[in-house]
Amino acid sequence: MKVVVTGATGRIGSHLVEALKARGDEVTVLSRNPKKASDRLGVEAVAWDASSEAAPSKAIAGSDAVVHLAGEDVGQRWTDAAKKEILASREQGTKNLAQGILDAEEPPGVLVCASASGYYGARGDEPVTESDPPGRDWLADVCVRWERQADAAKGATRVVKMRTGIVLDAEGGALAKMLGPFKAGVGGPIAGGKQYMPWIHRDDLIGMYLAALDSPGFSGPLNAAAPEPVTNKDFSKALGKALHRPAAAPVPGFTIKLMYGEMAQIVLTGVRMVPRRAAELGYSFQHPDLDEALRDTLAGQGS
Repeated sequence: MKVVVTGATGRIGSHLVEALKARGDEVTVLSRNPKKASDRLGVEAVAWDASSEAAPSKAIAGSDAVVHLAGEDVGQRWTDAAKKEILASREQGTKNLAQGILDAEEPPGVLVCASASGYYGARGDEPVTESDPPGRDWLADVCVRWERQADAAKGATRVVKMRTGIVLDAEGGALAKMLGPFKAGVGGPIAGGKQYMPWIHRDDLIGMYLAALDSPGFSGPLNAAAPEPVTNKDFSKALGKALHRPAAAPVPGFTIKLMYGEMAQIVLTGVRMVPRRAAELGYSFQHPDLDEALRDTLAGQGS
């Protein structure tokens, strides 16, 4: 399979590229710095500035699939400038990618575009599936706009939108930020810990991307999360257990607000997102159990 990947040097992108190479796929990445990307990943790289131009249709033409992972990190303090960049990188960047697909003489068979659990907004303890409507907060609006631009490619290709929960990855993201306090024995539930955390092991996220590339039945939105979302309190308990550390030190909500500002809403509200479509399509999770998933993720981390 010939696969074009954007955001390939990011945390998920680099692991996806390795998985594609391992199974013998031919990978081309689109990057603002193609030499750096090619040297790092060992694949062909083509220059593309997602913010200002349509994706190069010649690089896309004749490929079997495109995976779109590029976008400004949401996990930062949401200043006005950061919010502008987060929205633009997803809305305009995805619009420019879709245009490149539409312009290609031989369009790819599928576009798999990253999205986020933030699509649903704050939903309390209500189980949420792919058929539920979007939330009404700023991040939900970003996700709606992001997905709308991906859907613009539907005229030329199958489109899959991967609404991703918290990825268990010790190298970066939300879990990596939690490790310091928990290893020091001062980790614990945040703001009472009742909010739900849709989580997924990195291997399963990569597995879902590969399944979406290979299986024509995968289309539309897909909730990329393990079958059993847990509350922040239960996640904290499981993380403490995996690290052999206490996990009972409560963290007040106002502390998180002081640290992260508006972005704190992601941590303080949460969503009970479940992967109904993955179950219907027969995806088999490698790590459905949180305790086992954390042990596997943290193997070799030490204390």
